[in-house]
Amino acid sequence: MHFIDLKDTLKKQLGPGVRLSLAWGEKLMLAVVELEPGSVVPMHSHPHEQAGIVLEGEFDLTIGGQTKRVRKGDMYIIPGGVDHGVVTGPERAVALDIFHPIREEYKP
Repeated sequence: MHFIDLKDTLKKQLGPGVRLSLAWGEKLMLAVVELEPGSVVPMHSHPHEQAGIVLEGEFDLTIGGQTKRVRKGDMYIIPGGVDHGVVTGPERAVALDIFHPIREEYKP
């Protein structure tokens, strides 16, 4: 499948107010991450490398003990095995995350 309609992607609820829309190929996975106001992605780590860009809104992103408010257009790279987490403010935010390798636990 070369072309993917966002509305047809696999949806996964990560926690209250945090929803992923997922698509993947052989070696990488895309996740459109929708973050409702006041939502939290707790600190965690995984072996996958993760890169992303903020598409809408803003949120506080912590990577390896450093926290920064990221806004529309800001990009980030999270090495595998590094703790990271998100806290949104009073407005909705959307980011595109890219994982390598694919997060098999997210697939059906």
